[in-house]
Amino acid sequence: MTALPKACIIGAGCSGFTTAKRLQDLGVPFDCFEMSDDVGGNWYFKNPNGMSACYESLHIDTSKWRLAFEDYPVPADWPDFPHHGQLLQYFRDYVDHFGLRSRITFNTRVEHAGRTADGLWSVRLSNGETRTYDVLFVCNGHHWDARIPDYPGTFDGPAFHAHDYRSPFDPVDMRGKSIVVVGMGNSAMDIASELSQRPIAGKLWVAARRGVWVLPKYMNGKVADKAAMPPWFPRKLGLALARRAIKRALGNMEDYGLPKPDHEPLEAHPSVSGEFLTRAGCGDVKFKPNIAELMGKQVRFEDGSIEDVDAIVYATGYNITFPFFDDPALSPDAENRFPLFKRMMQPGVPNLFFMGLAQPLPTLVNFAEQQAKLAGAYLTGRYLPPSPAEMAQVIKDDEALHLEPYYKAARHTIQVDFGIYVHDLMKEIERGAKRAKAAGNALPVPARAAQPATIAAE
Repeated sequence: MTALPKACIIGAGCSGFTTAKRLQDLGVPFDCFEMSDDVGGNWYFKNPNGMSACYESLHIDTSKWRLAFEDYPVPADWPDFPHHGQLLQYFRDYVDHFGLRSRITFNTRVEHAGRTADGLWSVRLSNGETRTYDVLFVCNGHHWDARIPDYPGTFDGPAFHAHDYRSPFDPVDMRGKSIVVVGMGNSAMDIASELSQRPIAGKLWVAARRGVWVLPKYMNGKVADKAAMPPWFPRKLGLALARRAIKRALGNMEDYGLPKPDHEPLEAHPSVSGEFLTRAGCGDVKFKPNIAELMGKQVRFEDGSIEDVDAIVYATGYNITFPFFDDPALSPDAENRFPLFKRMMQPGVPNLFFMGLAQPLPTLVNFAEQQAKLAGAYLTGRYLPPSPAEMAQVIKDDEALHLEPYYKAARHTIQVDFGIYVHDLMKEIERGAKRAKAAGNALPVPARAAQPATIAAE
């Protein structure tokens, strides 16, 4: 029997452990390294690795109907939008149910990963070991390296990124304070809605470069994200119908006191909130344009207004970062642009996969679960990608399809429509199966790295 290539998986969040599940099912040997003491990644509240952006009150904006793994249903008694603690327990239960926990090495960080002269991967671990692998899976997430804008001047009060926000009392007691929340994405709206409650903030402003459309969690009494256009439906027509429905249901953002958006609904990654519009309509949240200057205990905004401010929360997004790589070709540019074939592979690098490196609508939770179908078929000789030149053309075509509806911004460089993406991915797996058969189902990545003496029972 032909030996299969040995894989290294960096990270045991939902992308890492679903990748591990697929490899385990196929008999592909792997090691999975997680720097924390448990699975869950970003959804592990107060994760000791410092990488989680969870705050105490966080509920996921994706409904349970859309985030479930295909072979492990969510609990029947879950609410439509589960709390982060419920999601983390679901992850833990999945890992235990499929016997993955013993396959993960916890409290171990990948310090460095680099390709050797013969194309293998040399991986240095935080315990001092260096191991060699045939293939590398990058599953370290992209919501942990906080992006903070550089404004002129200095601010004398507490200022921190939403990644460090835990509650209205941690890391700063916000009671009675005048607060600026910078940004109008999902975290900004959650945090502003919570802090603007009258027993907490004295005053609260949301400052942003542009207005946004705030989408509800429910439409016509039903969970909004359960409604989805079939993949074959014309994209432009589907967007036009969805925009019309949103405008009819919500009216104008200015009617709630929000700044007027400079774009149509769904031309930006959706900001979803069931509470933010109410807080704005009640006057608890007020609005400012972007910050122009920090002035000690004051902040000047781009409209020239100046306010006394006690604290600033930057809900301004994240950089996509791979701290274990030192090859610049393996990292995005300063604007988070990082073109990949099927958002997974770089043409010309046959043994590297980036898993879950996307901003899919409606969810990222089960995204890598689908990607792992292609990766697993590839490593077992049942899928062969097109030539590097063809891969490059597919990348251009896919980005034109998925990014075209959105205005240009760093937050939109990895945007995809989940339904369309998965439909196309399954079609590509079928095409790749034909290419693999024509090539004799040879392994695209041969097993050359030293294999372990024994592999844990599956």
